[in-house]
Amino acid sequence: MGLALLDVADVIRPYPELIAYLQGVKNDNFLDELVKFEGGQEAQDAITAYLNKYGMRCVGEIDMTKTRWSEKPITLISMILSNIKNFEPNASKRKFEQGRQEALKKEQELLDQLKQLPDGEQKATETKRMIDLIRNFIGYREYPKYGMISRYFVYKQALLKEAEQLVQADIIHEKEDIYYLTFEELHEVVRTNKLDYQIINKRKDDYKLYEKLTPPRVITSDGEIITGKYKRENLPDEAKVGLPVSSGVIEERARVILNMEEADLEEGDILVTAFTDPSWTPLFVSIKGLVTEVGGLMTHGAVIAREYGLPAVVGVENATKQIKDGQRILVNGTEGYIKIL
Repeated sequence: MGLALLDVADVIRPYPELIAYLQGVKNDNFLDELVKFEGGQEAQDAITAYLNKYGMRCVGEIDMTKTRWSEKPITLISMILSNIKNFEPNASKRKFEQGRQEALKKEQELLDQLKQLPDGEQKATETKRMIDLIRNFIGYREYPKYGMISRYFVYKQALLKEAEQLVQADIIHEKEDIYYLTFEELHEVVRTNKLDYQIINKRKDDYKLYEKLTPPRVITSDGEIITGKYKRENLPDEAKVGLPVSSGVIEERARVILNMEEADLEEGDILVTAFTDPSWTPLFVSIKGLVTEVGGLMTHGAVIAREYGLPAVVGVENATKQIKDGQRILVNGTEGYIKIL
């Protein structure tokens, strides 16, 4: 979906007036307004087509109550504008082809090395078969999550339809109030048209309180909280330690981004954030490195960084507070540390 957003940028790029309008939009009715500008109909069609395919995604998408891109399309604007600024036309095809060529080159290097070993031809043949299997089928691992999130959006729309009827019947104040009920409780409210509002008010207050809490890094299944430090030696002075999850070393500008709507990236920037999930994937086409506060070898950011060949260090405590936006930093994804330059 990152490459598809580059294609959306290509549609808008030739129209300066349209770009200027998008730079100033503040609310979600901008899609209807696009047709007033030259190229607006094409832009509207391109964004709508993107939302039809990926609009059910959002940050924290496994939580059904989170606002989807289709519900708040303005979330995508900063990424589209960054793509227009940072890339030439047809960048998605070039990036895809570049990745393909790099993969084929690496494949050939591996096979050539294997052929030098005893029984090398057999090892190379077997390895080539496995590489082909992975290259053909690895994409399918995205389908279960895509299907699940697509269904979640359908469920959400159905539940909000019920909630609208409850609002009209003056049983709840606003449809989002149902987010504070369990499914069984909502079922009962719909059945009886009765609700004790104290339940919702108390849960709203609790939610505000919980949002201010910082969860511990590690908590055992017995509820024990374990604290500790990374045990690493031979690291440079003033290095901030994390977990090495994608090898390589990069020195570039850090962009500290906590909210995807504010993602004003330039090609080559290093993304510094609390964590990433699939909704952040479109940003990975622009960045050259990744630093997150939480995560491990198999969390989203680590996996995507390896797929894109980006140096990445995760589990860097308070990275978004220790690193200031715009600072030049070094990310060593091989040794697992970062350094502010």
